[in-house]
Amino acid sequence: MGRPTMTDNFYLTGESVSDGKPYPYRSCGLDGIFLLNGYEIHHHDGEPHVVIKDMDGLHVAIGTHLVLSRKALAPKELRFLRKTLDMSQAELAEKLGNTSQSVARWEKGEVEIPGPAEKFLRAYFLARNLSDRSDLETLRTLIVEGLEQLDATDEQARPVQFKLTKHWTQQEAA
Repeated sequence: MGRPTMTDNFYLTGESVSDGKPYPYRSCGLDGIFLLNGYEIHHHDGEPHVVIKDMDGLHVAIGTHLVLSRKALAPKELRFLRKTLDMSQAELAEKLGNTSQSVARWEKGEVEIPGPAEKFLRAYFLARNLSDRSDLETLRTLIVEGLEQLDATDEQARPVQFKLTKHWTQQEAA
């Protein structure tokens, strides 16, 4: 289950990108997620508090990146997708035709999620988060072509950037 660390950068279009270091977005539960903008740091009683703009949209963008770009989903990524779908382990298990105990074991890394369940989760995540006609085409491409391509993918970390227009979206690397 060990694989290279993923480093993904997210930013909001229309806002300047921070001149300093990217903000490590650890509270999402994933490693290697950095925000280039789209957040504000407020200080209360000398303690910094971070406010993320359009957090739900950001989580959908991160989840979409995971289901379209990751060959095998890690336990933390499975949990992230389930929580972004706002589902309990029992609810996800029902959709996947499994038990809540199975989902818990996948999320703990005790056993790997079976291939058919993982592929259905990917398609289900995209279908639940369709926002326009181009998303429908993305879902079709994932189902028809993308899953075979993901199986053949070399699992290497690649930087990914996202921008916010009406919602967070992935920007192709330069």
